Amino acid sequence: MVDTSKVTERRKLRYLTIDDMLADIDRIVASDKAGKLRCTGNWTAGQAMGHVAAWINYAYEGFPLGPPPFFIRFVLRFLKKKYLRDGMPAGVRIPKTENGTFGIEVIGTEEGANRLRKALERLKRSEESTFDSPAFGKMPLEERISLNLRHAELHLGFLQP
Repeated sequence: MVDTSKVTERRKLRYLTIDDMLADIDRIVASDKAGKLRCTGNWTAGQAMGHVAAWINYAYEGFPLGPPPFFIRFVLRFLKKKYLRDGMPAGVRIPKTENGTFGIEVIGTEEGANRLRKALERLKRSEESTFDSPAFGKMPLEERISLNLRHAELHLGFLQP
Protein backbone atom coordinates (compact mmCIF):
# COMPACT_ATOMS: atom_id res chain seq x y z
CA MET A 1 0.00 0.00 0.00
CA VAL A 2 1.40 3.38 -1.07
CA ASP A 3 1.38 6.30 1.38
CA THR A 4 -0.41 8.70 -0.95
CA SER A 5 0.61 11.72 1.12
CA LYS A 6 4.18 11.08 -0.07
CA VAL A 7 3.51 10.39 -3.77
CA THR A 8 5.35 12.99 -5.84
CA GLU A 9 4.26 11.73 -9.24
CA ARG A 10 0.81 13.28 -9.30
CA ARG A 11 -0.76 15.51 -11.88
CA LYS A 12 -1.38 19.05 -10.66
CA LEU A 13 -4.97 19.54 -11.72
CA ARG A 14 -7.24 22.56 -11.46
CA TYR A 15 -10.76 22.09 -12.73
CA LEU A 16 -12.48 25.43 -13.11
CA THR A 17 -15.75 23.88 -14.27
CA ILE A 18 -17.55 20.56 -14.38
CA ASP A 19 -16.89 20.53 -18.13
CA ASP A 20 -13.13 20.69 -17.43
CA MET A 21 -13.45 17.54 -15.35
CA LEU A 22 -15.62 15.82 -17.96
CA ALA A 23 -12.93 16.47 -20.59
CA ASP A 24 -10.27 14.97 -18.28
CA ILE A 25 -12.45 11.90 -17.68
CA ASP A 26 -12.55 11.40 -21.46
CA ARG A 27 -8.72 11.63 -21.61
CA ILE A 28 -8.38 9.09 -18.79
CA VAL A 29 -10.77 6.64 -20.45
CA ALA A 30 -9.06 7.01 -23.84
CA SER A 31 -5.63 6.47 -22.26
CA ASP A 32 -6.88 3.37 -20.45
CA LYS A 33 -8.35 1.95 -23.67
CA ALA A 34 -5.01 2.55 -25.39
CA GLY A 35 -3.21 0.71 -22.57
CA LYS A 36 -1.24 3.82 -21.59
CA LEU A 37 -2.89 4.83 -18.30
CA ARG A 38 -0.67 4.68 -15.21
CA CYS A 39 -1.99 4.86 -11.65
CA THR A 40 0.43 6.25 -9.07
CA GLY A 41 -1.84 5.78 -6.04
CA ASN A 42 -3.54 2.75 -4.53
CA TRP A 43 -6.71 2.69 -6.59
CA THR A 44 -7.60 1.81 -10.14
CA ALA A 45 -9.03 4.51 -12.39
CA GLY A 46 -12.49 2.96 -11.97
CA GLN A 47 -12.18 3.05 -8.18
CA ALA A 48 -11.00 6.67 -8.15
CA MET A 49 -13.80 7.88 -10.42
CA GLY A 50 -16.40 5.73 -8.66
CA HIS A 51 -15.26 7.15 -5.31
CA VAL A 52 -15.64 10.77 -6.46
CA ALA A 53 -19.07 9.92 -7.93
CA ALA A 54 -20.16 8.27 -4.69
CA TRP A 55 -19.28 11.34 -2.63
CA ILE A 56 -21.19 13.61 -5.04
CA ASN A 57 -24.20 11.32 -4.78
CA TYR A 58 -24.09 11.10 -0.98
CA ALA A 59 -25.39 14.69 -0.86
CA TYR A 60 -28.55 13.44 -2.60
CA GLU A 61 -28.87 9.92 -1.22
CA GLY A 62 -27.40 10.15 2.26
CA PHE A 63 -23.90 9.95 3.67
CA PRO A 64 -22.58 6.61 4.98
CA LEU A 65 -21.44 8.21 8.23
CA GLY A 66 -22.71 10.70 10.74
CA PRO A 67 -21.05 13.98 11.57
CA PRO A 68 -17.62 13.82 13.19
CA PRO A 69 -17.18 15.02 16.78
CA PHE A 70 -17.77 18.74 17.35
CA PHE A 71 -14.09 19.68 17.67
CA ILE A 72 -13.30 17.99 14.32
CA ARG A 73 -16.21 19.78 12.61
CA PHE A 74 -15.02 23.04 14.19
CA VAL A 75 -11.54 22.59 12.70
CA LEU A 76 -12.90 21.42 9.33
CA ARG A 77 -15.11 24.51 9.01
CA PHE A 78 -11.91 26.60 9.13
CA LEU A 79 -10.20 24.31 6.62
CA LYS A 80 -13.08 24.49 4.16
CA LYS A 81 -11.92 27.77 2.63
CA LYS A 82 -8.38 26.40 2.28
CA TYR A 83 -9.68 23.22 0.63
CA LEU A 84 -11.87 25.22 -1.76
CA ARG A 85 -8.94 27.49 -2.64
CA ASP A 86 -5.93 25.13 -2.60
CA GLY A 87 -7.35 21.63 -2.91
CA MET A 88 -7.59 18.68 -0.58
CA PRO A 89 -4.63 16.90 1.04
CA ALA A 90 -3.65 13.37 0.01
CA GLY A 91 -3.41 10.52 2.48
CA VAL A 92 -6.28 11.57 4.76
CA ARG A 93 -8.25 8.67 6.21
CA ILE A 94 -11.60 8.75 8.01
CA PRO A 95 -10.93 7.29 11.49
CA LYS A 96 -12.54 3.96 12.39
CA THR A 97 -13.56 3.41 8.76
CA GLU A 98 -12.53 0.29 6.87
CA ASN A 99 -10.07 1.34 4.14
CA GLY A 100 -10.21 4.93 5.43
CA THR A 101 -13.14 6.04 3.26
CA PHE A 102 -16.25 4.93 1.41
CA GLY A 103 -17.18 4.30 -2.20
CA ILE A 104 -14.03 2.47 -3.32
CA GLU A 105 -15.40 -0.75 -4.75
CA VAL A 106 -13.29 -2.18 -7.54
CA ILE A 107 -14.97 -1.35 -10.85
CA GLY A 108 -13.71 -0.91 -14.38
CA THR A 109 -12.58 2.41 -15.81
CA GLU A 110 -15.61 2.75 -18.08
CA GLU A 111 -18.04 1.99 -15.24
CA GLY A 112 -16.30 4.49 -12.94
CA ALA A 113 -16.34 7.11 -15.68
CA ASN A 114 -20.05 6.54 -16.35
CA ARG A 115 -20.90 6.85 -12.65
CA LEU A 116 -18.89 10.04 -12.38
CA ARG A 117 -20.43 11.56 -15.52
CA LYS A 118 -23.94 10.86 -14.17
CA ALA A 119 -23.09 12.39 -10.79
CA LEU A 120 -21.57 15.45 -12.46
CA GLU A 121 -24.67 15.90 -14.61
CA ARG A 122 -26.69 15.96 -11.40
CA LEU A 123 -24.46 18.71 -10.02
CA LYS A 124 -24.55 20.56 -13.33
CA ARG A 125 -28.37 20.61 -13.28
CA SER A 126 -28.04 22.48 -9.98
CA GLU A 127 -30.07 19.78 -8.29
CA GLU A 128 -30.60 20.77 -4.65
CA SER A 129 -28.85 18.48 -2.19
CA THR A 130 -30.98 16.57 0.30
CA PHE A 131 -28.27 15.98 2.91
CA ASP A 132 -25.80 18.41 4.45
CA SER A 133 -22.11 17.56 4.45
CA PRO A 134 -21.16 15.73 7.66
CA ALA A 135 -17.93 17.74 7.78
CA PHE A 136 -19.00 21.16 6.49
CA GLY A 137 -22.76 21.34 7.11
CA LYS A 138 -25.09 23.10 4.68
CA MET A 139 -23.24 24.41 1.65
CA PRO A 140 -24.40 26.63 -1.21
CA LEU A 141 -24.38 24.90 -4.62
CA GLU A 142 -21.32 26.87 -5.79
CA GLU A 143 -19.30 25.61 -2.81
CA ARG A 144 -20.55 22.04 -3.25
CA ILE A 145 -19.47 22.11 -6.90
CA SER A 146 -16.10 23.61 -5.99
CA LEU A 147 -15.48 21.09 -3.19
CA ASN A 148 -16.31 18.21 -5.53
CA LEU A 149 -13.96 19.62 -8.18
CA ARG A 150 -11.17 19.82 -5.57
CA HIS A 151 -11.95 16.26 -4.42
CA ALA A 152 -11.72 15.04 -8.02
CA GLU A 153 -8.42 16.87 -8.56
CA LEU A 154 -7.00 14.98 -5.59
CA HIS A 155 -8.00 11.52 -6.79
CA LEU A 156 -7.76 11.92 -10.55
CA GLY A 157 -4.31 13.47 -10.08
CA PHE A 158 -3.02 9.96 -9.32
CA LEU A 159 -4.10 8.86 -12.82
CA GLN A 160 -1.51 9.52 -15.52
CA PRO A 161 -3.07 9.45 -19.02
